[in-house]
This record gives sequence, C-alpha cells and structure tokens, in this order.
Amino acid sequence: MMKEQDVVIQFYNTIHEEERLRDKHGQVEFKTTMKYIHDFLKHGMRVLEIGAGTGRYSLALAEEGYEVDAVELVEHNIEIFRSKMQDKNQVRIIQGNAVDLAAYQDETFDITLSLGPMYHLFDEESKKRALEEAIRVTKKNGIIFIAYCMNEATLIQYCFQKETIWEDRRKGLLSEDFHWMANENDAFALMRSDEIKALTQGYPVERIGLIASDGATRYMDAMVDAMSDELFELYFQYHLSICERQDLIGASNHTLDILRRV
Repeated sequence: MMKEQDVVIQFYNTIHEEERLRDKHGQVEFKTTMKYIHDFLKHGMRVLEIGAGTGRYSLALAEEGYEVDAVELVEHNIEIFRSKMQDKNQVRIIQGNAVDLAAYQDETFDITLSLGPMYHLFDEESKKRALEEAIRVTKKNGIIFIAYCMNEATLIQYCFQKETIWEDRRKGLLSEDFHWMANENDAFALMRSDEIKALTQGYPVERIGLIASDGATRYMDAMVDAMSDELFELYFQYHLSICERQDLIGASNHTLDILRRV
C-alpha cells in the first residue's frame, strides 16, 4: 500500500490537477457529476468528499451552502485547495487515506463522494476497504458516489493510439482478454462494468445508477475544446441523453456508480 501511495503522490505532484476539469472536455465530467449529485442534495445535508484533490467539487458545494468535509492524501493538492478557500466557502480538510476514515464516526454524512480513490487502488482488498469505509460513514438512506477509470477507453486511447500495445503485451501488462494488469508502479487502476457491479455485492447498498461521466468526450478532446459555447451546450445535452445507457458504459473513460446505503 505504501508503494501505491508513493506513486500516486508523485503523479499528483507533477500534473496540473487544478486544470483538469476546466477545459470543455473536462467540464463534461464535472457537470455530469454535479448534475447527479444535485439530484439527491437537499438543504441542510452534510457532505464528505474522499480524495478531494484540489477541491473542485468540495468548494463548489460549499459555495452553495452545504456543510462539506474533505479528505485528501496528497499534501500538494491540499495546499492548492486551502489557497482557494474564502470565508464564504470554508471546507474542513484533513490529510488522510480512503481506506481508513477513522477520523469520522459511523453514519455521519448524507452524501459521500469518492471521485478519485478507486482510480489508484489496485488490489481487491484495498478497493473493498475503501468501499466499506465510504458506506460506514454514510447515513442509512444516504447516497454514495464512486468514480472509476475504465479499461477499454484507456487501452484504445493510449495502448493502441500510442502504439505501446506490443510492448505492454510483451511485459505481461495485459491479460488474454486485454484487461490492464494493474501493478504497484501504475498511477491508475482500470475497471470494467461487471467488476464494478461485482465489487458491491454483499454490501448494504443498492445501485441507483451507473453513469458514463464523460462518455465519448475524451476520444475527441480537441474537437470538444474547440466548440463554440452554443455547440458545447448542445453536445452536453446530447451527452446527458445517453450517459445512462448501459450499452455505452464500458467505452467511457470515467464512470460514476451511484449507490444508496440501505
């Protein structure tokens, strides 16, 4: 686990995470996620974001008047997060890990967001522990949002487009059915929709929906970024009209699993 944490910290120390959701192609993921969060938010609810990064979601929700707590592993991200806070959008931030939320009591939050940790957890035990902790701190009938990076979109856009596929196969990084074999030197763990559904089996949750957060967007980043505001808004409406179609889920770069604690 420590090796995985080191890789993640190094990764976020060298990228501009703050900018990731600002370009039009990044806005699709952000706006889609916020749309579904707002479907369940009510006045007075308390929100926890696990793996909050530089605070894009937490600060947006705090500005809307919600009581928000945030957990983030990477000190660099926390520094940027704190620099963005104003008196009107204060968020309680702690440095911590998704697999150990001991700082929070059982059934504390109405809404729990885990929009990054599953990207970086490679073994089944760690994924289950993160899921268990997110469930534990969420009130009964509360809503849990968990984001995943998907296998097929990543293989198409990186392994095939960049033509690393031959070397990746030679190194044993791909299974016979072309599933990326996550290892401790990777920054990202990749999932398929059947694995996401299997992960929650046996836990006190029911699935409300599994959403394609960015759908086809990342296949055409440059084209989406170049759209006029009017065309982009129309594209976003199109995206929302198809993002719940389960036949398209596996092709999305990111998915959003929406669970209710029972």
